[in-house]
Order: sequence, then C-alpha cells, then structure tokens
Amino acid sequence: MEDRRPPAEVLRAFGATTDPVRLTGGKGGTWRAGDVVLKPAEGDDAVRWRCEILATLPESPRFRIARPIRATTGDWLADGWEAACAVAGQPDQRRVDDVIRTGSAFHEAVAHLPRPAFLDTRSDPWAYGEKLAWGPTGAEPAGDAGPLLGRLLAVRRPVHLPDQIVHADLLGNILFADGLPPAVIDWSAYWRPPAWASAVAVVDAMVWHGAGFDAALRWSHLPEWGQLLVRATIFRLATWAVAGWASEPRSAYEPVVRDVVGYVVRTI
Repeated sequence: MEDRRPPAEVLRAFGATTDPVRLTGGKGGTWRAGDVVLKPAEGDDAVRWRCEILATLPESPRFRIARPIRATTGDWLADGWEAACAVAGQPDQRRVDDVIRTGSAFHEAVAHLPRPAFLDTRSDPWAYGEKLAWGPTGAEPAGDAGPLLGRLLAVRRPVHLPDQIVHADLLGNILFADGLPPAVIDWSAYWRPPAWASAVAVVDAMVWHGAGFDAALRWSHLPEWGQLLVRATIFRLATWAVAGWASEPRSAYEPVVRDVVGYVVRTI
C-alpha cells in the first residue's frame, strides 16, 4: 500500500483545512480531511465524466450520493487528485439484498445517460475481466484460473438484455447509516445490463463475505439471471487472474464456480 498523502496544495485546492486521515477499504489511497474525501484520480476523462453527472444528479429518497468537489481552478482534478463530500455510513457486505435494491434505484436514475467514450480506452485488470466475460469465446485462459474460467465459459450463452451505464462494484460501496437512505460511492462505471451489476454484488458476497448460494437464488426472478451470474463470476475471476493479487486465493472462487455452473446447467 503506497503511503501517498494528499499534498498541501491539493488540500488547499479542494478547501480542506484539517490534517488528512487515511480511510480503510478500497486500495488504501483514500483520505478524509474534515468533510472532504480525497483520492488519487484514475483516468482523467472518467473522473471528469463521473463528477459532471454526480454534481447535477437529482436528490432521491432511495439513495444518497457523495457530491464531487471542484478545485479552486474550476476543474474536478487537482494535481492528479479528486475530491468529494464525506457522507455518513459504513459498508455492510452482509446486506447484499439492500445493496442490490439501492443499486437498482441508482441505475434507474442514470438510465438516460449515453455511453461514455472513455470506456473504449480503459485498459486494466477489470477491463480485461469484463471483456472476457462478455466478448467472443476464445481459447481457455491460461494460469491457475484457467480451469475454473473454462468451466464458466463452457456454459455461457448469449444474453439479450439492454445495456446502460451501471455501477459494477456495489457491495463495498453502499454505505448504511441509521435514519438515512443508503449512500452510493466510488462509482465503477460499465456499459452492461443493470442486473449484471446485481450479479457481481452477489458473487462478491459469496466469494468474500460468507454468503450462501441462497443469496443468488433470491434474485432468480431477474431475466437471464443464470447467464448474468456466469458473466459476473468470469469478470471477478479473470480480473484476479491477471492482476495477481496474492491475498485472493483461487480456493475462494471454487465453490462459487461450482454452484453457478450447477445452477446454469439445471436451468438451461
């Protein structure tokens, strides 16, 4: 984890007047200074697009958002950093159903948005995982994840659902606070069916937070749910395979792949 504190000029640019404190979660690079949350920007075009949307998104009784903060220059970026208003709440990965409901409300609010151009130039482990999940079937991926990915790709079938902009990293980025609607933070934007984002949340809950397959079955009424679970599992597993995160063992994915493949085989 890189100990990269926001420098004084960045704090001034975003109006932060207290010493920053590192926040837990994420990649370890997020800091809070009073009511200002700062983190290194990842992709200037993506940051500016997201901030423009969130700055003007109407308030909703179903969810809150962390409003972005402009720098004193008028830009959404300052020396490679972005900032947002702090929002009350903590993630609770056990509340996967509430996370999915909140994500669905957020997706309804952004359903009118056109596809952003920056999605075509993104290149990182997550982009690789998404392309493998949704792209044409090719050779079985190599490496430790290859056999598991091969099992998933073998049961993948075409999906005929409309795409829109979604948040594909919901589970740890919905904050719950008593008496307030859940808050949506750290928007990870993709152009896919909204129910796929719900499937990613379910897969994350099963792989890392002890949820059983009943968490997936509760949402089986969603159209083409089995195929969305397949793609969500490929997305996460392939991302792990190319990123090489030692903290994520292959064994964590094995029971999820078994259950997802078994479910799809039963429902094909």
